[in-house]
Amino acid sequence: MSFLNEILTGALGPFGPIIAVGMLGVFLILITIAIMLNQRDDPLTKLKKSQASRNAGQTSTQKLRSGSRNEKLDKYATFLEPQDEKQYSEMRLTLLQAGYRNRDAVRYFHFAQFSLGIGLLVLGVLYYVAFKSGGETDTKTMLLYILGPGGAGYMLPKYWITKRKQTRQDEITDGFPDSLDMMLVCIEAGQSLDQSIIRVSQEMRASYPALADEFEIVSQQIKAGRDKPSVLNEMSERCGVQDITSFVTVLVQSQTFGTSIADALRVYAGEMRDKRVMRAEEKANKLPTKMTLATMMLTVPPLLIILVGPSVLGIMELTSMSSH
Repeated sequence: MSFLNEILTGALGPFGPIIAVGMLGVFLILITIAIMLNQRDDPLTKLKKSQASRNAGQTSTQKLRSGSRNEKLDKYATFLEPQDEKQYSEMRLTLLQAGYRNRDAVRYFHFAQFSLGIGLLVLGVLYYVAFKSGGETDTKTMLLYILGPGGAGYMLPKYWITKRKQTRQDEITDGFPDSLDMMLVCIEAGQSLDQSIIRVSQEMRASYPALADEFEIVSQQIKAGRDKPSVLNEMSERCGVQDITSFVTVLVQSQTFGTSIADALRVYAGEMRDKRVMRAEEKANKLPTKMTLATMMLTVPPLLIILVGPSVLGIMELTSMSSH
């Protein structure tokens, strides 16, 4: 062991044994992944595949309704999906609110976390061995160069999902008042609620594609025969916006108590327009506060130079003359 320790220390520096142990761990992880990829299929999986091949003659409409999943990822479901049902539901809802509606979205998300974490960890080890191991570095610096990229790679998909979710919710919030006005016009023109939702989804796609997608999903689900309250409630969950939730409550209550949908939409659309104006005024009122620091940094130093500069030069000249 001492001989091996001396070889590693001479080749990789004072932290050679630690680097070797880390590289060995990464190597073992890669071997485990290769073994999992090449493992034999479960007999139950083979039975499902045989049944699927027997039903290969089904129509395209049936395939569209049943949906499809990536069969290659099925045998890694325990590795790529949370086993807790609550955690899986929360992750699934977060991805839906970010716009990822694929049935394997949770698996792809965790696979991206795993692959980016391992990949950047290996790159960090290679970078440290190639450029930093020759000099004198402490343990903290070594861990920063090695574990830092791995941690960043692991957190990058989560950061991307969070930003995409926020951007999508902002887009839905901005376009929702216009969609309500258009829906109200369609209903007052004699169209039904289902037809107005279809028309709004077509007209809003150019400016607000995320909101148009949600209305199109609602229209397709209603065409498939599902009841409106459940479809609208699922829409509010997918959007994650308070305005959409209130809108769904208004429609459900109007349908339940038999009141006029046009009257309810007219009142609610007016409230949404007022709310959008209030949001714009709030952003405008925050702007001077946000610009205060930039204004001070960009205007105060030049102003001081202009006002105080000549006086400083005069004082320096008087000091030099008095010294002579």
